Amino acid sequence: MFDSLSGKLQNAFRNLRGLGKISESNASEALREVRLALLEADVNFKVARDFIERVKVKALGQEVVQSIQPGQQIIKIIHDELVELLGSANAGLQLSGNPSCVLMVGLHGSGKTTSSGKLGRLLHKQGRTPLLVAADVYRPAAMEQLETLGKQLDLPVYVHQGETDVLKIAREALAFAKANNRNTLIFDTAGRLQIDEPLVQELVRLRDLIKPQETLLVLDAATGQEAVNVAMHFDQALNITGSILTKLDGDARGGAALSLRSVTGKPIKFAGMGDVVSLVEKAAEAVDLDDAKRMEEKMRKGQFSLEDFLEQLRQMKKLGSLESIVGMLPGGAEALKGADLGKQEKEFSHMEAMICGMTGQERRNPHILNARRRLRIAKGSGVSVTELNTMLNKFAGMQQMMKKMGKFQKMMARMGGGAAGLTRRR
Repeated sequence: MFDSLSGKLQNAFRNLRGLGKISESNASEALREVRLALLEADVNFKVARDFIERVKVKALGQEVVQSIQPGQQIIKIIHDELVELLGSANAGLQLSGNPSCVLMVGLHGSGKTTSSGKLGRLLHKQGRTPLLVAADVYRPAAMEQLETLGKQLDLPVYVHQGETDVLKIAREALAFAKANNRNTLIFDTAGRLQIDEPLVQELVRLRDLIKPQETLLVLDAATGQEAVNVAMHFDQALNITGSILTKLDGDARGGAALSLRSVTGKPIKFAGMGDVVSLVEKAAEAVDLDDAKRMEEKMRKGQFSLEDFLEQLRQMKKLGSLESIVGMLPGGAEALKGADLGKQEKEFSHMEAMICGMTGQERRNPHILNARRRLRIAKGSGVSVTELNTMLNKFAGMQQMMKKMGKFQKMMARMGGGAAGLTRRR
């Protein structure tokens, strides 16, 4: 986070240090570079403009300390303003009452479920007795994901499978918490779009029912400029008390963090790195479970064809770019350094083009691909015959490996049955 911004500010500061005297003209010229650095870091343009104006007013209105060069003094002012922009004091949760309620809100895929679990674990360490409440009744398997996360973290989760009335779930969870001495409820709600007014109003009704001490907007750090619109909409509808910024290791710019507090006037209460659960959430939205099971069965039987491979490539594209997928993993941004994922993405595109250039019969039976057919496919997909041959050889190797794995699984299953029989006789 802030890697790109830090580098650009350092360049701007080199020019500022050379200022022998501060005037409106040379300060404006030097601060222009700072403004560009902020904009390139995806800071909202209004936030960047107001930031520069505040720095300029303070720089021109201050007496220059004799022991400090004028340029260094401007740098100090910029530093102080950046600290003020992010929040100079730690803003903790303000929880009171028994039980206390925390309402987690945000867009699809922002990391609400993961953040709910992490927050529950933190509160548990602080001596509270949290209860995670599965209040996402729309996303497939959302409740199961929170339940699984609760088991991993050793935290209780209130789940009412099949119930679609969020308010009913909330009333039941509050009663459950009182009966089981849980003093903090964390409501993991469904992700929604700002424009999805009915769902936003559902959140308003939920808020009015549970009267949360904290309403936290969970926001993906890579949202950038759009973070301002998202934050304003949720704040106007729900009067959020703060925000949680997720997946900071997937964004080196930091624009969302700098814009968020300035626009809402509400603190960033927690910041987190990318994680596997968010990737699972995104995969659950993009992948059909029945299709996945069918594909697994084909792989196990060694019946995986080029048509199936094409389907898998397209499913992966639904998850986003390779960079965004890796960025969701802890330490993903660090792993990306020096990696040429763009080249890999290009190879995937070429593979897709080659398979699309085949007839249905050729995809299902690649052994019929003679030299004439291969030349036709290569020309039609814009690759060389050598590239096509390489792809087909890799696919053939993958098929062989799948067949071996299928045979190995069958053998292990037979051995497992015998071992189970011996165990019962003991």
